Amino acid sequence: MVSGAGCGVLIDTVSDAAVRNHNSRSVRKARREELSAFLKSRRARIRPADVGLPVGARRRTPGLRREEVAQLAGVGITWYTWLEQGRDINCSVQVLDAIARALCLDGAEHSHLYRLADVPTAPTPIVEELVPEEVQIILDHMHPLPAALLSAKYDVLAHNVAYAAMYPMFMSGPRNVLRKAFLAAECCTPYPPHSEPDHLARMVGYLRGAYARNLGDPEWVAFIDEMVSASPHFAELWARNDVALPLGRTRIIRNLAIGELEMYMTSMSLPSIAGAWMQVWTPSDPAGWDKLHALLSMTVDERRRPWADHVERVHGRVLA
Repeated sequence: MVSGAGCGVLIDTVSDAAVRNHNSRSVRKARREELSAFLKSRRARIRPADVGLPVGARRRTPGLRREEVAQLAGVGITWYTWLEQGRDINCSVQVLDAIARALCLDGAEHSHLYRLADVPTAPTPIVEELVPEEVQIILDHMHPLPAALLSAKYDVLAHNVAYAAMYPMFMSGPRNVLRKAFLAAECCTPYPPHSEPDHLARMVGYLRGAYARNLGDPEWVAFIDEMVSASPHFAELWARNDVALPLGRTRIIRNLAIGELEMYMTSMSLPSIAGAWMQVWTPSDPAGWDKLHALLSMTVDERRRPWADHVERVHGRVLA
């Protein structure tokens, strides 16, 4: 026999599930309505001549017709009509990309299309753009704090003078922090082994989360394959499937011109550039400030000379 209390719990559980399902359906319906309005608005702004189609006569609607978008995208007119009507149909990334090209969507609009079509793991569209001038101005005005703008793959997109002084090895060859941290000899990385043992693991954990947002992107696949093949340590950390955020941490940074200094890393996202984020390093104690000021008072040659001498003496080559 089931008690009344037990029935109450069961009923509550079923009711909660029903509410969640209802809310999920409502959200999906709202997204589809937004998708319908978005596609119509993008279609209306394109003139046939803009995409190489004859203007023709007796056009009753501004912009392109539905059948013209379907033709340009290489999809069926019925399927595209259903999509624009907000019907609950499944959309592949490849088809959405074709529609994005047909409608001449920019990077932000392309990402918006993915979200409205319920494709959360679709790759972030690659937007070829220079770092805005104002971002470099911000980095420069952070002096004497070392600061840099990084991509989701840890490419150094922009940096200030203090960052170049603190990380001279990052300024030679491919400017990618992960490649330098994992592929360089241990003696040539700025992170000594005793500097927060889980630092590299957290870097790979952040990369794993970014990778999930770019599944299927050939550039990302090639980068991960390269790192796994070239670094057993990276391969081991990648295989863990850990996910992390680039949280602020105190770390020991090794610089051959001044020795080791303790720094605190602060991270900030930059929504205006897809996937980009900013690192700012602050000395954690007076001794760190003294060393940083001493480093910045040196000439570029004085900062690089200890590294160049080390590379030539230990590795038998000239620092690029």
